[in-house]
Amino acid sequence: MTKPLVGSTSKTERRLTHAGMAAVLFLLPALSMAQALPVPHFTTLHVFTGPPDGQYPTGSNLTKDAQGNLYGSTIFGGNTQVCGSGCGLVFKINAAGKETILYAFTGAADGAVPNGVIRDGAGNLYGTAEYGGDHTGICSQVPGCGVVFKLDTTGKETVLHTFTSGGAGGLLPSGGLVRDAQGNLYGVTGYGGNMSDCSGYGCGVVFKLDTTGKETVLYRFTGGSDGGAPTQSLARDSAGNLYGNATAGGDAHCQCGNVFKLDTTGKETVLHNFTGGIDGGYPQSGLVLDGAGNLYGTTYQGGNVYAGGCGVVYKLSKTGGETVLYSFAGGPDGCRGASFSTLVRDTSGNLYGATGFGGDSSCRPQNGGGCGVVFELTRAGKYTVLYTFTGGADGNWPMSGLLRDATTGTLYGSAQQGGNNTDCSGSGCGTVFRLSP
Repeated sequence: MTKPLVGSTSKTERRLTHAGMAAVLFLLPALSMAQALPVPHFTTLHVFTGPPDGQYPTGSNLTKDAQGNLYGSTIFGGNTQVCGSGCGLVFKINAAGKETILYAFTGAADGAVPNGVIRDGAGNLYGTAEYGGDHTGICSQVPGCGVVFKLDTTGKETVLHTFTSGGAGGLLPSGGLVRDAQGNLYGVTGYGGNMSDCSGYGCGVVFKLDTTGKETVLYRFTGGSDGGAPTQSLARDSAGNLYGNATAGGDAHCQCGNVFKLDTTGKETVLHNFTGGIDGGYPQSGLVLDGAGNLYGTTYQGGNVYAGGCGVVYKLSKTGGETVLYSFAGGPDGCRGASFSTLVRDTSGNLYGATGFGGDSSCRPQNGGGCGVVFELTRAGKYTVLYTFTGGADGNWPMSGLLRDATTGTLYGSAQQGGNNTDCSGSGCGTVFRLSP
């Protein structure tokens, strides 16, 4: 099926292709020398094998309970009766690496292609599925316009909200959720909203769902200087302000996205419009806040364009002043910050993340080279590669984010491909891994 484009390729297309975006025009040398220091304590916890197991773990960062169980989702695998490669599933992996499939989507009213999950104190899981739900009207042009769902501790799904073909309430939820103390859920859609904008498909919305499932649209993007096609999970501060990024719109010349803030009245403030140069371009990761209100994130392109524009790690002040903390060089240090993730920040201010490319140049050379790395960026600006993926049993293309155990410093994550490379057309169906200090 053909899906409309807004400013850049769709999220699902970005998951499955390695096509580059527009070239950018400036040059920035790397801020510090990357160190390829693979950590020996790498463990592959689970290798996905494809339907009826999962295929291609992608979405927001993993979540973890007090017993050490990990929860996440795969975009394919599971039920193949409607979706040829499966409609995706939600999984649980215990500390020993044993997987339990909690729910397999059917692609009907229950949704398809989940974007990760969050967990409440009672053990319920919440997430969005980009497709499925309503299949009428404009939603018939794609396999449904998406849903917001809840899974209870028995694995029973409740659809909290279905995005409908009218489009004003948003179409195709393009990221995970954030939940407040009252149980309200917040998220974004990549399309819908003002349906007269963005070639008649809408430029996306920020939405809120209350505990009864009632939706309130907090903001509708126009695709201009305010941005368009928002993606990934929002960040929320203690005052209730929301922060996110748009992958399109913004700077009139580049139209390569921005970082925005929504206050509690729904007023938008653009904190930074990316130019595609040394400041980065196309922010596709979520944002993390520190105690002073600074924001941290990554971009998919821009930065050191001499090395192909492999993106940057950036910091934004409360007033929108940007500091480029690191510009990826595209070699052993990695390239393109993981598109479907949020950086992890520890109490000392160090940042942890992954790149989908770069690292070992002999790995996946036909797709730009390198299977990705896990990195640490200290508060002092020292960049260290913690692990370089080989594309074998360890996985490749770690496009989802990391989860960090605050007590032990152990990192958990997933790689979209690799594992058993006889599965999933020879590319491997992906892995879940642990990286111990």
